[in-house]
Amino acid sequence: MTLAYHRYHGVDTKIVRIFNTYGPRMRLRDGRAVPAFMSQALTGEDVTIFGDGTQTRSFTYVSDLVDGVLRLMESDTNDPVNIGNPQEVTIEEIARTIIRLVGSKSQLVYRPLPVDDPKQRRPDITRARTILRWEPKIGLEEGLMKTIDYFKNKLASR
Repeated sequence: MTLAYHRYHGVDTKIVRIFNTYGPRMRLRDGRAVPAFMSQALTGEDVTIFGDGTQTRSFTYVSDLVDGVLRLMESDTNDPVNIGNPQEVTIEEIARTIIRLVGSKSQLVYRPLPVDDPKQRRPDITRARTILRWEPKIGLEEGLMKTIDYFKNKLASR
């Protein structure tokens, strides 16, 4: 619809397809993997994985996302652009990484996978690279450490 509006009315529109994003200021219990795993690991609870943990995701640090969106806004393109990190990790890998970075003794527990949960989420960022000259800069562990620091402070102030 956005492209149709652009074509018909000649209005400058932008379409960004945002993939899994994480970073400071996420809600502690918002239901997404990173805050759930961090909250559980930081409080010593078992870390809950839905499914067998082999499903993959790609995680983009929030400042990389903001940079990509700003570049898109300043660009001449009206076509959809994926902003995300093409580096995939399994859900089990991200959970284990968070437990390790937190220094937690939490164990992994597995629950049934929701029916509509995709096995893979990995963006093709070819347009972002070519049109916007954008790609993520913050590595997963660096971004997780910044997010863990935020979560530690958030939990300490409760």
